[in-house]
Amino acid sequence: MKKIAILTDSACDLPDSIIEKYNIKLLPLRIIYHDREYRDRVEIKPKEVYDNIEKEVPKTSLPVPEDILSAFDSLADEGYTDAVVITISSNLSGTFNLIKLLAKDYERLNIKVYDSKTLGIFLGFIVKEAAVIAHTQKNMEDVIDRAKEIRDKLKGCYVLKTLTYLRKGGRIGKVEGTVGEFFNIKPIIGINDEGVYFTIAKVRGRRKSISKIKSMIMEEFKDKKYNIAIIHGGAEEEAKQLYNSIKNIGNIIEGHISQISPALGVHTGPGLIGYVAYEV
Repeated sequence: MKKIAILTDSACDLPDSIIEKYNIKLLPLRIIYHDREYRDRVEIKPKEVYDNIEKEVPKTSLPVPEDILSAFDSLADEGYTDAVVITISSNLSGTFNLIKLLAKDYERLNIKVYDSKTLGIFLGFIVKEAAVIAHTQKNMEDVIDRAKEIRDKLKGCYVLKTLTYLRKGGRIGKVEGTVGEFFNIKPIIGINDEGVYFTIAKVRGRRKSISKIKSMIMEEFKDKKYNIAIIHGGAEEEAKQLYNSIKNIGNIIEGHISQISPALGVHTGPGLIGYVAYEV
């Protein structure tokens, strides 16, 4: 009898309640300081990253092979026969390629690896919907088809207080606005079909940029049923205000506020605010 497991990396930003409900295995990315190293979401919290980011901007790296193989072993021991691994964009991390390499020679599970071409709760929503299918279907292709379907439906964007950390981490992608920062121009940032950041719009000032995000939600979802996460990095109060301002737009089936993981916060710095949503 087939039994399908879902694995993802810690960039998914899913709440623990969802991870536990569907027995999703989480592969921790690594956060590396000059004298110490942490496993993302396991040994470090976002606030610790933001509290120390003025002193040192850490590097991030892939899950260690030992953690990946240990997760595979754990699933095989639990009686799973198949596993679908859904990863952060291969254009932002080498995680996809590493897992694919390890999965190729692993013999205790039939493993398929899917590149989400995204990250954060974008990735989280894909993983959650794939996990629902994995619990009701016994065909990995159905799980991956659902992941692709949700990926195509996702809408979202965010704004940062500064592009400094995105540049330092080499994740700037196609985002414009380096010169505009001097004039307090805030790019509204999205992620394209190739899993690379790009500029959706440019707005002057933080208040207007958050207002622009609200108007984008309204334009996209005012007459629809949808799931939404308001995302933030060390900006919980602003996230709550944004959520309260949009909660009566359309018909929200599932809505919550999501703090981005420490590994993502390294590259955005404190102050990220945005949303991810899809029609249901």
